[in-house]
Amino acid sequence: MSLLSAMPAPFSPPADLLDRVRMSRRPLLIAHISPDGDAIGSLLAAGSILYHLGKDPVLACQDTPPASLSFLPRYDRITNQVHEEVDLVIALDSSDRERLGNIYDQGRIRSLPLVVIDHHITNTLFGDCNWIEPRACATAEMIFDLAQALEVTIDTQIATCLLTGIVTDTRGFRTSSTTPRVMRIVSALMETGADLPTIADLALEARSTELIQLWGRAIATITVHQGVISADNTLEMRVDLGRLIRAEGLASFLLGSRDAQIAVVFTELPDQRIECSFRAQPGQDVAAVAYAFGGGGHALAAGCTVDGPLEAARERVLARLYESLRR
Repeated sequence: MSLLSAMPAPFSPPADLLDRVRMSRRPLLIAHISPDGDAIGSLLAAGSILYHLGKDPVLACQDTPPASLSFLPRYDRITNQVHEEVDLVIALDSSDRERLGNIYDQGRIRSLPLVVIDHHITNTLFGDCNWIEPRACATAEMIFDLAQALEVTIDTQIATCLLTGIVTDTRGFRTSSTTPRVMRIVSALMETGADLPTIADLALEARSTELIQLWGRAIATITVHQGVISADNTLEMRVDLGRLIRAEGLASFLLGSRDAQIAVVFTELPDQRIECSFRAQPGQDVAAVAYAFGGGGHALAAGCTVDGPLEAARERVLARLYESLRR
């Protein structure tokens, strides 16, 4: 008996969700804006599962997925324009409707039934059918259980996508959500053919020269005060590099500072809003801060988008972070 066939599935999908998936012929799967490894890994894994069921899923995301994830099977099938007639919307790894971006505003998509699959404790239950499991280390862990519930055999392609989601959202198995069950799932996915060393290297360590240059410019803006380390990722920095890339992974890198309990990166968007990416040491709760500004996430990793300009946004957000550390 393989590890996959013996694996328990404590995060059981609702019967209503399974019925909706089985009845759909062409579902639209949406990953959240500024997608990370869990969003894209879950999107591609869920898409492959639906292919196995004879469906014709459309895979969408407003923003271009990180190039570091381009090794994933079917990565090139992710679109930011939905032209097909779809009959169901499945939101993956998204804590609220706004995280779906402009994909959800295209055509008649808003009028369709909406299924939400997510592991963020701050989820607003914005779907017609919500499967939310904050105990899961990643949405990818839930998609593993979805495959079991739908009786789809996990192949190497699906395993690679799921393992990528788990590796990235646990920061290489370093978060408190990395349970013994998670490690058993990891073993099962490796047994199926997922290459853990390669996935970890490509998804966590590989960076483009442009991204490293952007990190350098952002790091030059670092300030540390009252246990919070912060850096700016301005529009000017990215325009100078010729591409409007985000400083992916920088907040986690900054949290390595011995002087910081919380790290935040402020990214200036073209519409003058400011995207805030938070990371925190155990014992802190940046999800509460993100939620106060209309965002969400986890206690140790969260985000939000606030009105600019940058200086005013930075002042407001840092004040709330300092307050959270004093509690």
